[in-house]
Amino acid sequence: MTCYVENETEISFGFDIEKVAQAVMEEALRLENCPYEAQVNLLVTDDQGICGFNRQFRQIDAPTDVLSFPMISFGREADFSVVEDAQADSFDPESGELLLGDIILSVDKILGQAENYGHSTKREFAFLVAHSMLHLCGYDHINKEEAEVMEEKQEKILSALGITREG
Repeated sequence: MTCYVENETEISFGFDIEKVAQAVMEEALRLENCPYEAQVNLLVTDDQGICGFNRQFRQIDAPTDVLSFPMISFGREADFSVVEDAQADSFDPESGELLLGDIILSVDKILGQAENYGHSTKREFAFLVAHSMLHLCGYDHINKEEAEVMEEKQEKILSALGITREG
């Protein structure tokens, strides 16, 4: 698993964002039985930066906490067999890794939501990475049933890593 992380803000977290992101991504892929080594790009920006991406790609002129840009069009959630037909488009020609997609996080939202929810910034950061990884694996939360599935999977990922609301 390769995780390319760029923090374009001046904010320094009290933990190693690359290590935490990598651990969360690997656990999400393990939980989803991904049969491939994978590659994900993670950009940490601020509300202004994520607002620009949200406006450009979703026509929503407001900041959000996380944006996910999957590279794979799953027919069913985490059905990685779809990449076999599009092998040339789905894998990095140099590393051979599955190109899952891009994640963009707002540091302003991470800090604010951690405070609002009464847990650590590490927990909020990890939660948003887990949430986004599920999107990159084809999950969504448009209806109540989908949201419940995602919530359960997010908690499993974080619990497996010992990242709790208290920690």
